[in-house]
Amino acid sequence: MTTSTHLLHRRRFLPLFVTQLLGAFNDNLFKNAMVLHVVYSLYNSESAEAAFSGIASALFIIPFVLLSALSGQLADMRDKARIIRLVKLAEIPIMITGGAGLILAWRGLAVEEAAIPLMLAALFAMGVHSTFFGPIKYAILPQHLREDEVLAGTGLVEAGTYVAILAGTILAGWIPVQWAAVGVVVTALLGYAAGRFVPPAPPQAAQQPLDYHFVRASITLVRNTMHDRRVFLAILSISFFWSVGTILFIQFPPLAKNVLSASKEVSSLFLVMFSVGVALGSMSINALLKGRVSARYAPPAVLAMGLFVIAFWFLCTRWGTPAPGRQLMDVGTFLAQPLAIPLLLSLLGIAVAGGMFVVPLYAFLTTFVDKSQTARTIAANNIVNSGAMVGGALVAMGLSALGVAIVSQLLLSAALCVISALLGRMLHCCECRRR
Repeated sequence: MTTSTHLLHRRRFLPLFVTQLLGAFNDNLFKNAMVLHVVYSLYNSESAEAAFSGIASALFIIPFVLLSALSGQLADMRDKARIIRLVKLAEIPIMITGGAGLILAWRGLAVEEAAIPLMLAALFAMGVHSTFFGPIKYAILPQHLREDEVLAGTGLVEAGTYVAILAGTILAGWIPVQWAAVGVVVTALLGYAAGRFVPPAPPQAAQQPLDYHFVRASITLVRNTMHDRRVFLAILSISFFWSVGTILFIQFPPLAKNVLSASKEVSSLFLVMFSVGVALGSMSINALLKGRVSARYAPPAVLAMGLFVIAFWFLCTRWGTPAPGRQLMDVGTFLAQPLAIPLLLSLLGIAVAGGMFVVPLYAFLTTFVDKSQTARTIAANNIVNSGAMVGGALVAMGLSALGVAIVSQLLLSAALCVISALLGRMLHCCECRRR
């Protein structure tokens, strides 16, 4: 078994880990500060709040659909460390734009005309930023790590991502929006500084012409990647997982406000519990598998996730109808409610099971293909994942527009977990046959 902690002392891993951690932190500090401010300070309608949350999620995800093919080509045919530096440099003006939108919204100046468009434009640009960084953070691992370190490194990257989501979510819910505006710019500067220390990662194959026709390139990339059945099943399984995650993340802020009568700090607490749980699941699966890449635990893990979603739905339906005009509960008042702790534990269970499900599948994508193809494999995965996430966001928005209650939409997430379990089972069977 390869332990994870020793990698944190190695230059071949630590700068990349810090860079991706800061990037995930900044994404979530900005996005959650924006969504929470709009939901709790600007809008007063469950359907409008859910629609804005869905639009924000879709805008962040769309660049993955459009540009992942190009990002995968670049990552496989150029030095990955150099791309990291360029991407992190671009983050600085993006966050200056987003920070300006947050300040305008805080001051109540030109909210519809300038503040919201600036914030959404920055969110879309951060989606572009993450599209080009995403393939690298996984594809660079087999290049810098030994074979028996890849699962541990993948688990650390995934856990670090969710710890960063945790930190960004906490700050977004607890600090004033004007301080969030300053924080996103400072974090962008720190991310660029960390990225400069990532060791060189030259391409593993001869350079080829880049295909800038994103539709054709995307179709070609996905078709060329999915011919291996194990890779095909891993990508589909991950995609269904992220569609579940997208629906849940869209629902949390309006659900906390309108179903549980809870403040934005409680909404932030929900996202925190989710992030902690995925980090715990990401680390624990490495211990269970003893460093070996396998989908053995994927089906039971995602079925457990579905059961926890049903438990979360059941507890929400038993919470009771908020009294008209009732003041939103702060964290202390919320935790004093009889069902609060079971609700949070069910949410933690969703996330732990989800982390245990998804980490080995990402390791599959980086270890069962040639090193010269890893970035493009991750890019193909991002295209399919993003399509599923956009689909999940559109379904959630459509159900809200049709008047389906937020709490009832949780059952859709549970149903998708069953499909993920079937795909995970097929992947494990395929894996056993290949041995």
